[in-house]
Amino acid sequence: MDLRPGEQAAELPAPDDAALRFIGRIRTPWTDRKDCPRQGDPDGPLCRVELDPPWDAALDGIEQFAGVELLYWLDLSRRDLILQSPKSDGKVRGTFSLRSPVRPNPIGTSRVRLIGREGGKLLVRGLDCLDGTPLLDVKPDRCAYTPVAPDK
Repeated sequence: MDLRPGEQAAELPAPDDAALRFIGRIRTPWTDRKDCPRQGDPDGPLCRVELDPPWDAALDGIEQFAGVELLYWLDLSRRDLILQSPKSDGKVRGTFSLRSPVRPNPIGTSRVRLIGREGGKLLVRGLDCLDGTPLLDVKPDRCAYTPVAPDK
């Protein structure tokens, strides 16, 4: 594919290769699942998102946003459950009806507050993952709101 002036590309496998590439790691204070929050707190502890070279340059311009959305790989999660019984209520439900990290492709997502950038690192608040979690993607948060599921 052609590049526009100023663009820079990385060498990657063919587009039909669905393998995910980790682009960095997330640094949080939580090393044990029992201590990790179930939902991120926008006023929670300061966490670091560390991008690997050459992806640090891909952060250029991110500072103009108040928040970012992070996608990450929940590498310690089970991937085999079709039905789950959450500890919070014990009702058996299908995996896709839950926000559980236990899923066939354990991709986590968090909308976090962007506090700052230091080169290839982002400082954020609002995460809910373990220290060392592999990072998949960073997107600017442009959502004015997040739809909330209606009460049943």
